[in-house]
Amino acid sequence: MRALLVFIIILILPFTLFAQDDLINEIDTDSIENQYTIATFKGLKIVNFESTKLTAKKQLTFIVSHRFGSIENGADTFFGLDDAVTRLQFIYGLSNGINIGVSRSSFQKIYEASVKYRLLRQENKGFPLTIVGYHSILVNTALSIDNLPKLEFKNRLGYTTQLLISRKVSNKLSLELAPTLFHDNYVSFDDQDNTQFALGIGGRYKLGKRWSFNTDYGWHLNRASNSPFKNPLSIGVDLETGGHVFQMLFSNAQAMNTNGFLGQATGDWTDGNIFFGFNLSRVF
Repeated sequence: MRALLVFIIILILPFTLFAQDDLINEIDTDSIENQYTIATFKGLKIVNFESTKLTAKKQLTFIVSHRFGSIENGADTFFGLDDAVTRLQFIYGLSNGINIGVSRSSFQKIYEASVKYRLLRQENKGFPLTIVGYHSILVNTALSIDNLPKLEFKNRLGYTTQLLISRKVSNKLSLELAPTLFHDNYVSFDDQDNTQFALGIGGRYKLGKRWSFNTDYGWHLNRASNSPFKNPLSIGVDLETGGHVFQMLFSNAQAMNTNGFLGQATGDWTDGNIFFGFNLSRVF
């Protein structure tokens, strides 16, 4: 109960400041832009977690995300190539501070819709953080009525609410915290609460003009004691090439939506049960 109260406070607090939201001050002039810290993150994701970057107004970003199967099986599965899953995602900028998105993942045949919006923005000589809200709703179409005779449409639904809080510490280092509440109407075993809490931690370190090293970790706060799932740890490298950002990564989670990689990560870094993958984004 205490954890729930803390998360409610964390998630609601920024909305009390919404009247001061710097979105209304976003004017396309150099004098305004220079007030704000830019390029905290180059990609819309750190690795698995959402970053505080948003797609610009009237821009469409197409993201192809791919996760191969576990590399631990070696040549038997061609180091995971035989067990790959894919996610296709479209994100559109309604404004410089509000994005909407839709996606489809072959992992559990999930369809998802999302909204992402900036509440506050880090200033060069002012407010020290960028704060972004993120919400999504998903439909798991892989659940089968043959296996679950009492299955209803509502059982297929899942939800995510996040605050993404980042700071560009220096020209090379950016850090982010992501307090997260996610809910699945159906969980695979009774001891797991449907509503779950996690704290995401991530960062980016710039290696060169176009390269950076990225990592993120999800600390699940109320995972059932008998759960077979793990906390997700992911590392990757970003390569920026014009309108593309190409992220190569390793993770112990094969799922790519938030409910999946936080609640259902099956891999274990200690025994080599990890997944290679990539995120490729293109701006139109």
